[in-house]
Amino acid sequence: MNRAIPSAAFRGSGSTASTEARALFYQSLTTTVPKELVHRASVAEVMLTDWERVSKDHFTVAAQWPRGHSFFANVDGRHDPLIAAETIRQAGTLLTHAEFGVPLGYHFLMWDLSVSVQPEILRVGTAPASVDVEMTCEDVKLRGNRLAGCRYNAVIRRDGQVAATGSANFTCTSGKVYERLRGDRSDFAERQLPLTAPVAPQNVGRISPMDVVLSPIGDPNRWLLRVDTRHPILFDHPVDHVPGMVLLEAARQASTALLGCPCLPVDFSSEFMKYVELDAPCVIEAQHLPDSGTDRGERVLVTGYQDETPVFRSTVTMAPFSA
Repeated sequence: MNRAIPSAAFRGSGSTASTEARALFYQSLTTTVPKELVHRASVAEVMLTDWERVSKDHFTVAAQWPRGHSFFANVDGRHDPLIAAETIRQAGTLLTHAEFGVPLGYHFLMWDLSVSVQPEILRVGTAPASVDVEMTCEDVKLRGNRLAGCRYNAVIRRDGQVAATGSANFTCTSGKVYERLRGDRSDFAERQLPLTAPVAPQNVGRISPMDVVLSPIGDPNRWLLRVDTRHPILFDHPVDHVPGMVLLEAARQASTALLGCPCLPVDFSSEFMKYVELDAPCVIEAQHLPDSGTDRGERVLVTGYQDETPVFRSTVTMAPFSA
């Protein structure tokens, strides 16, 4: 962004330098992209700082990860892998609005999201991590001349090294169509269930009970999804269903509880089959999966059920903490 700063000293000769000329020296000032373009209410939760179109369906997006975050906390001295997932989500939303012309106010439905991280590149340094996200869009679907959905693939690099890769598939629809699809579900405030008690934070890799998204039901491999719509990060703004990032966090916490030891999630592969409603209990179930033959870690399948119907499924690979 080029913006005039009249009070700044101009590094040039002569006394007739215009305000515009003054601004040219300060082209590298950094700010976040508009929060509306990434569907966030809080500026503090915007990870992205810039973007550029490289070709028709190829883009680069700049982002910054803080050294510390109130929810995406450091894990084993590394940036939380879920901050990579949130960065990929935000990048897809940004491009949909800023480059493909989808109006603000449209609703997005994520069908799947996968993320794979390289733990050695995620180490927290002495400054915030500046990362570059290479985005490629494919299977672009149009409704008339407007984007209706697509799949995008992401490669996140830090200092030129691949820190994470991921992909997602989504569709989007206007507010009027969304209201017809959801019916009276949009009146979420009147329908959400009472908040349930959390499991012990240390059992799911958390410090604060506020950040726990599982409640005990007396089964070591099954829990109730704990939905706290007052949470300032997971519920950054009012919604009429459980956000996908809450479900990813539930998958991470269920995997940690099942394995019974601190681990770093290095791979997520998630499907979102239906909206997870606020007015019905959601049971979270975790089970071990056979060894995949790689050295990435142990695999866990986490499934969410509402009314005994699967609503989301996530395969999580958990690696032990480094020595």
